[in-house]
Amino acid sequence: MRGGGSREAVERRGLMFVLSSPSGAGKTTLARKLIAEVPGLRLSVSTTTRPMRPGEVDGRDYHFVDAARFEAMVGDNAFLEWANVFDHRYGTPRAPVEAALAAGHDILFDIDWQGTQQLRDQAPSDVVSVFILPPTVADLEQRLRARAQDSDAVIHRRMTKAGDEMSHWDAYDYIVINRDIAAAFDAVRSILFAERLRRERQVGLSAFVRSLRAQL
Repeated sequence: MRGGGSREAVERRGLMFVLSSPSGAGKTTLARKLIAEVPGLRLSVSTTTRPMRPGEVDGRDYHFVDAARFEAMVGDNAFLEWANVFDHRYGTPRAPVEAALAAGHDILFDIDWQGTQQLRDQAPSDVVSVFILPPTVADLEQRLRARAQDSDAVIHRRMTKAGDEMSHWDAYDYIVINRDIAAAFDAVRSILFAERLRRERQVGLSAFVRSLRAQL
């Protein structure tokens, strides 16, 4: 057996890590915990036509644009995915995501099933999708009301939409039932860590293994 170590570099292509759920099921809380606690993960900043809410910052929470600018970006193929959600438009800018993946950074997406499907159509090997389910419908409604952000009419719309969103659960790679936020976070984080180790995402792995074998 020969001495010495392998000098071949193994790098990793980034992945698009998607969290989806009905409003109130916990995906935003989970997304914030992932960004805060998992190194090497960045949150995708969407472009939207909806008005800025108190406390939000343009470029940090969203890129806020008017309808005409959004339509121009659609025409320029500047989005990886886009959709109409509750009378407003949301889209994922293409250029920063593609640059981040090539540099080995993971991008976290908080989007719905339609956006997830568009991402998968664009780059199927780069997408890992997780759907978050509430333990009960009553729990989902309670969480929506506890936020105190929406009127009864909007809550009713969100509850109605939740049924449609949950009907697409089988389009996702993983399902996590959010009975407890800490346990759900551990599950989602474990999925991300495992997916980072997939053979096909490790660039230069073949050369690395050949180098190891050559030392035997």
